[in-house]
Formats: sequence, C-alpha cells, structure tokens
Amino acid sequence: MRILYAPSPTETSMLDTAGLRDSFLLEELFGAGEVTLVYSDLDRAIVGSAVPTGSPLELEAGEELRAEYFCERRELGVLNIGGKGTVTVDGTEHELDKCDILYVGRGSREVRFASADAASPAAFYLVSYPAHSAYPTTKATPADANRVELGSPEECNERAICQYIHENGIKSCQLVMGYTEFKAGSVWNTMPAHTHERRTEVYCYFDVPQEHAVLHMMGEPDETRPLWVHDRQAVLSPAWSIHCGCGTASYRFCWAMGGENQDFTDMDKVEIPNLR
Repeated sequence: MRILYAPSPTETSMLDTAGLRDSFLLEELFGAGEVTLVYSDLDRAIVGSAVPTGSPLELEAGEELRAEYFCERRELGVLNIGGKGTVTVDGTEHELDKCDILYVGRGSREVRFASADAASPAAFYLVSYPAHSAYPTTKATPADANRVELGSPEECNERAICQYIHENGIKSCQLVMGYTEFKAGSVWNTMPAHTHERRTEVYCYFDVPQEHAVLHMMGEPDETRPLWVHDRQAVLSPAWSIHCGCGTASYRFCWAMGGENQDFTDMDKVEIPNLR
C-alpha cells in the first residue's frame, strides 16, 4: 500500500506541475490482475482498485493498517466501472454490472473480487474510510440511486448526480459516494465550485475517451491550479481546495467523501466571478 501525505496550501502554492501531480493525482490507479491501494492522510482515506483478470483477488489489510483484515476498523465503497464482476463478502456473492455499487460494512472479514469474463474484466474502484460502527453490506444499481438533475445546456453542464451511499440512501458511518454523468454536449462539472471544510473528497474520472481528457481545477479559490486528468485517474481534494472540471468530451466521474459529517449540501460555494 502506497502512503501519500498531502502538502499544505502554502506548500501547494510552491509546487510545479510535476509536484502537483505527484501530490494529488493518482495516475496509475488501475492495474490489470492486481489490487492497488493508496493511503492518504486526508481523513485517512484509502483509494484503490481491483481488476481481476484471472484468479479472484483478495483485499488484504497489509502492514500499513496494523489490522487483522481490511475492514476490521473500516468501511468500503466499491463501484464497478468495467465489465461484469462479483464481489464476495464473507461468503456471500454480489454481482455488479457497470455502475453498480456495493457498500461493505465494518467487520467484514473476507472481501474478494472476480470478473465474469477475463477478456472484459471488471474494474472495481475502491474508497474506504475509518468506521466507528457496523452497517449492513448493501448493493445498489443505478435504478436504486437518488438521481438529482442539475445544470443547463446554456452553461454546458446538464448532468445527473447519482447518489448511492448518503444520509437518505445506503447507510454508512462517514462514507458518502456516488457518480455524476452528463448529457451529450455538456462537459462542465461542479459549478459553481466549492470547498467543504468538514470533508475531504476524491474524484475518479472514468469513461473518458482515450483521445480526450478532463481539465480538473483544484487549489484555493483565489489561486486555482490545473491538473490534466485521463481515464481512470483520481484526484485527492483536501478540505481547503475547490474541485471542478471541464472535459474535452463527455465523461463520468465518481465522487466520494469522508470526514466530520455526511451532509451533501454542506459546502462553501465560490461564485464564478470570484475564481482566480
């Protein structure tokens, strides 16, 4: 498990492009036939993936967690952004199609990942936060999500926010998770941009066409910084940083948060004319 420590706002302001990418962008997050995990000091989030191409892959705690098993003190969100697959939790199989999600509660001892077809493997995106109590392992499909329609064609941000793990959906300790998808011709996400001091957030961009990219904006509102992000890459967003983006084509992105509360609307918006 890779451990990544985030720089402060002052340190961030002194980073060049390479330093910024090394500190906040997870470029090599999905590896065929392996589990990849990155531990961040931002609310102790773990971001990772499992891409089974042969035998099932098992989620292990590793030395870094000092735990007997991964979910001993943690909860886990799993979003499948690839082919059909199965997540087995303590002997119970959960089939996940693309854009299905599985919440795995604290105390789940065995978590295994498998693909239905190795030629078109599942790509399980993982986000985990510490948990103080146990909630049931629960699967949800896009039909189960709370769908919030936002934006307009005039502002190029007509989109749907699909909420899965949240206060009024799948119950969790602190994890909030879902994804956003766009209508044809819309490319801007999360406008107006905002920060939320009580939570950190992770954006994982997916379904970005190979020849395209997303320009993700981060940093303090009066000193924003750009990150060019490609398919299946993720950005760590500290509480002090804005997070928004614009793609050169339509795409989807998974958002996940953890921290002091689960109030999706608890944010400090930055009006567009005030961005620098």
